[in-house]
Amino acid sequence: MNRKTSPGREHEALFAAVSFDETPRRPSPLKASLVFGWRALLKMKHVPEQLLDVTVFPVMFILLFTYLFGGALAGSTDQYIQFLLPGILVQSVVFVTVYTGFGLNTDISKGFFDRLRSLPVWQPSAVVGALLGDSLRYAAASVLTIGVGLLLGFRPGGGLLGVLVGVAVLLIFSFSLSWIWTMLGLILRSPNSVMGVSMMILFPLTFASNIFVDPATMPPWLQAFVAVNPVSIVVTAVRESMHGMYQLSVLIPSMIFSALLVAVFAPVTMFLYHRKH
Repeated sequence: MNRKTSPGREHEALFAAVSFDETPRRPSPLKASLVFGWRALLKMKHVPEQLLDVTVFPVMFILLFTYLFGGALAGSTDQYIQFLLPGILVQSVVFVTVYTGFGLNTDISKGFFDRLRSLPVWQPSAVVGALLGDSLRYAAASVLTIGVGLLLGFRPGGGLLGVLVGVAVLLIFSFSLSWIWTMLGLILRSPNSVMGVSMMILFPLTFASNIFVDPATMPPWLQAFVAVNPVSIVVTAVRESMHGMYQLSVLIPSMIFSALLVAVFAPVTMFLYHRKH
């Protein structure tokens, strides 16, 4: 025979099940950021279409530019890919950074950050965690692009060390650049607006650079722009590192520019974040 529990005892049992002797400790900013970084990776697992930008597009750019323009610009595709691949690597990863702001704006539009306000966590951890998670996307795009380049004949003169240094420079710059798109994700009203404005900024920076051709062949006014273009500065650092020409005069400007991006846009992003939430 089943015995019915009185309402008073039911409430006591429920309270005992959810009560704790000690209040759980608030997670540290680092731990909270890592948790949200893991969330960003899980989103890619459940929506694998997000990986198209780090798999299909880099391969497409390498094949198109190598075999369409390699013979005309360098005399042969083998020579051109030595020049092109570091630049295409930078372009591919820089384009991927846009999705940080796109994803943040999507979360805001779906009300995710409203639910986040009730959690006892360091509030900026959601932004920092998303940036950390997306850094793995940048690394994946780098590995795939270099792998395809090796199959097509790319031979880095700097060996494995040069490739690692070049990728490290690129990942630092990409992380820094993501703060701009994160800021736009907090300002603009829709994910499509974030994507449109970001691409409007990136296209002139990537195509008016030293990714595809030597700036010496350009008009003087365009050479002046390319010389101060941050994408050109990073491409030069990555290209020379991969080919074994480690020069602090080349690496330091890219590091300084990355630091300036974080110093300027990270505080602005955090201000907008706290003001919005």
